[in-house]
Amino acid sequence: MTKKKLPVRFTGQHFTIDKVLIKDAIKESNINQHDTVLDIGAGKGFLTVHLLKNVDKVIAIENDVALSQHLRKKFIHAQNVQVVSCDYRNFVVPKVPFKVVSNIPFGITSDIFSSLMFENVEYFLCGSIILQSEPAKKLFSSKVYNPLTVLYHTYYDLKFLYEINPESFLPPPTVKSALLRIERKQISLDIGLKVKYLNFVSYMLQKPDLTVKTAMKSIFRKKQVRSISEKFGVDLNSKIVCLSANQWKNCFLEMLKVVPEKFHPS
Repeated sequence: MTKKKLPVRFTGQHFTIDKVLIKDAIKESNINQHDTVLDIGAGKGFLTVHLLKNVDKVIAIENDVALSQHLRKKFIHAQNVQVVSCDYRNFVVPKVPFKVVSNIPFGITSDIFSSLMFENVEYFLCGSIILQSEPAKKLFSSKVYNPLTVLYHTYYDLKFLYEINPESFLPPPTVKSALLRIERKQISLDIGLKVKYLNFVSYMLQKPDLTVKTAMKSIFRKKQVRSISEKFGVDLNSKIVCLSANQWKNCFLEMLKVVPEKFHPS
């Protein structure tokens, strides 16, 4: 192994080299000329170079020092590309509306999702993300154990587009990959309530084996639980992990209406 190849293997990065995949990722991201777009884990800029043809500003984030230097040289004359050399988890997300088109570092998928769809839900509009297939599929499980996943589906429409051939990357990964589309919903829960909503869902999912009826009784009165079932079509005998994002949202809004604030989970 030559020194030149060390950064790729050491960081475990797999660069997107499939032009059809890149075209699909850009098409599905719903970007336009005036957008600010993040390329998280920009690598050698295979995706970045196509993005800069479509938008006014691309922020290419890359943790590997050698690759960051490569990006700066590659885009030295591109005025609409900003290269940021850092771990995305230390990146200060711009407080302006932005979109994401990225082949993200697989090892920090959960951190990236939390950053985009929870911490920065006010600013993250939509995008397409190339990621490991397994965590992508978990987002669409019929049973949800992760409170954040409930929030993601409450605020965003997520679509698993397709699995990706390993040959679309250099070097080819040993795990399956997928293309995911994310788009913020036009009408959803007030973003200002996101922390309170997360507290509610987290509290209710503390004991995931409980039925909806039993879990709800920890906050609501019996009569209120029956009312929730009738109003929102909730099966009280199903497991709490089986609630849909829309049912979670409706139960939360009902709590705000009928339960005194001092009893709200915090």
